Parts: sequence; structure tokens; C-alpha cells
Amino acid sequence: MTYARRAQDARPGRPAISVVAHRGASDDAPEHTLAAYRKAIEDGADALECDVRLTADGHLVCVHDRKVNRTSNGRGAVSALELADLATLDFGSWKEEGFANEAPDRQHEDPERTSVLTLERLLELVADADRRVELAIETKHPTRWAGQVEERLVELLGRFGYTKPAMRADWTSPVRVMSFSARSLHRVHAAAPDIPGVYLMQFLSLRHRDGRLPPGVGIAGPGMRILRSHPEYVAKAHRAGNQVHVWTVNEPADVELCQELGVDAVITNRPKQVRSQLGLG
Repeated sequence: MTYARRAQDARPGRPAISVVAHRGASDDAPEHTLAAYRKAIEDGADALECDVRLTADGHLVCVHDRKVNRTSNGRGAVSALELADLATLDFGSWKEEGFANEAPDRQHEDPERTSVLTLERLLELVADADRRVELAIETKHPTRWAGQVEERLVELLGRFGYTKPAMRADWTSPVRVMSFSARSLHRVHAAAPDIPGVYLMQFLSLRHRDGRLPPGVGIAGPGMRILRSHPEYVAKAHRAGNQVHVWTVNEPADVELCQELGVDAVITNRPKQVRSQLGLG
């Protein structure tokens, strides 16, 4: 089996598959840390993916789980902690060998590998990149803050100029919002219609098997398991006028399947390896 074909060969005349770094280059650095995102940009990722949660004092932070227990040396729900509380925690040493058996030496830590990352800081990193780097932001639900998450998100994106109507016909937003919650995507679309939405799917429901998506959403986000079970879904989504962004695509066989089916983007923990397999560098 070979993987030397160009990413666009499966879809002649169409752009190459976009490679999205899942929580940054999270195979190489602790997920959702500044180090993981810097590494993803260095590795050539077309886009960065992050999850956001709202702290008790109203800050959007990049944390996947409802609680900080798995990815830090602390305990408790993100929504019940303030940013200052999260700033005291180590979000990186869990990935290093021996973390379970010895306390981390905070004097020798690299803050970019261990500190909690705010969405604002990640947006700054993207804005400072020397090339276009897109950002896919996932809102996590359910949460005690409900619609406040989307309200704060739209407010923050507005400060970076991403919620304004396009000045040129060929302009596309470098930021998109993803969620398993159609209600969350509806809130964002109502407040900022120029921000693309991605409807994430763990299972393919009957109402979406024909490729249609919730109103105002133009990108399908099926899990890799859906593509293995329903490979015809990609063509159906495309016929319905929607893009297809697939998660989480790490194994060579899965990358090859996505390429053969002509998906628009793959979300992976291994952006460097996937780009190499797709012939993108």
C-alpha cells in the first residue's frame, strides 16, 4: 500500500485536503497548550482546532473535558473555577514520563507547555502567524453557562474583526465554530452569520443521512467511524452543497479513505505525518 498520491488527486480540479491540528499537534505536545499550537503551525497545519469552555469569571479557555482532572494536576469543573485558579495548575506535565509518580518541578517548566491557554491568546497566535492559519473552535455542551458561551465567543471574535461582513467577494473567514449542539450553532449564526458553522456528528441520524444539515450550517463534521460505516455520506453531503470535515483522522488507512472519498478537511493529532502522507510536505 502506498500513500504518495497528491491530496487533490481524488477530486480533480478541487483544492487539496485541509489538514487541521486537533488540539494542536497533540501527539507531540500536551493538548491545548501554546506549545502544541506553535508546533502545529511549524508543521504546516492549515488550521488549528480547539475546544472552549467558560470559566466562572467569564473567560473562554481551551480545555476539552468538563473537569480539569485528566489534563492538569488539579481537580474540579472548569465552569466552577476562575481563570486565576486555572493559572496555578500544570496542564502539561501529565504527558511527560513519570508524572504520575513524582511532583512536577515548576521552576523548570516551560510555560508554553504547562499553562492554561485562553482563546484570546490562541487568536493572537493565529493573527501573528506569517501565513494564513485557520481556527476551528468547538463549543462544548451541555454547560451551566449555556448561551453565555456563544455570547462571549462572538464578542471575542468581533474584537479580532471576524464577525464583520466580508469586504471582498472572494474573502472567507479564517475562523469557524463547531459543535455537536445545533442550538449552539444557531446562536452563533444568529449573532454572526459570516462565521461558518460545522455540525459535529458522532452518529449519523436518519434526518441527516441525505447530506442535509441544520439551517445556517454548511459544513458536516462526521467522526471517522461514520465514514467507515457510511462512505457514501461524503458524496451525499457534497451534493447537498456542504463541505465535510472529518475527525479524528490519525491512522494511515483512515487518511487514505478520507482522500479516496474526497473529504474537504481532516482533523488530526498528527498534522506533520498526515501532510506527508497526502503529499503536502
